[in-house]
Amino acid sequence: MNIALIGYGKMGKAIHEIIKQRGHEVVLIIDLENAQELTAENIKKADVAIEFTSPHTAYNNVTFCLENGVPVVCGSTGWLDRLEEVKQLAAQKHTGLIVASNFSVGVNIFFEINKRLAALMDAHKEYEITLKEIHHTQKKDAPSGTAISLAEQILDQIGRKQKWVNEQSLQPQELSIISERVDPAPGTHHVKYSSAIDDIEIIHTAHNRTGFALGAVLAAEFLKGKEGFFGMKEVLNL
Repeated sequence: MNIALIGYGKMGKAIHEIIKQRGHEVVLIIDLENAQELTAENIKKADVAIEFTSPHTAYNNVTFCLENGVPVVCGSTGWLDRLEEVKQLAAQKHTGLIVASNFSVGVNIFFEINKRLAALMDAHKEYEITLKEIHHTQKKDAPSGTAISLAEQILDQIGRKQKWVNEQSLQPQELSIISERVDPAPGTHHVKYSSAIDDIEIIHTAHNRTGFALGAVLAAEFLKGKEGFFGMKEVLNL
């Protein structure tokens, strides 16, 4: 499979290694220094594009690929207020799109555990809920896309919580997300239910970027030749 890498930071380089290990070829690498090489002619050399850049460039990158009929796996967060129009574009162009806040196999299993735990805890109002996420200091967004996904899953299940806030809150209807930035820290997410009697806590800790990179390549393999919008739930058959 021929793959275009859009974004060649630490994650892009980790994805490149997995692509080589799995016998695929990178036919285009785009980063800040050669952004002008993201042309229709170049992108059409790829079966799938994998996009990991920033909130400021992701939307334009994804729509450019779709306009040219190239399926996209996107791991950039912070632009998802425009996701619906991008889904519509993918449908119009009869191509495929996967957008995920986290491509790690372990994190996506963690998502399923989080949803199940929240459903079980809805009736137990004596428990207060807190999310905490820890990442390296170079991470541009806070809270992380993964933390937002976890929070929204909880809000879907816990009726007494109406919204999440990125601070410690004493308002009973607010779900607190605490963001910490320390080095080195590829990523840790805690979900904690606390009462006067006991605590229940689930934690996912990433030791390196390999799991995220592998998931992105698995997503690209899944997407080749498909039309429509998918998530990692479909990729991993969860």
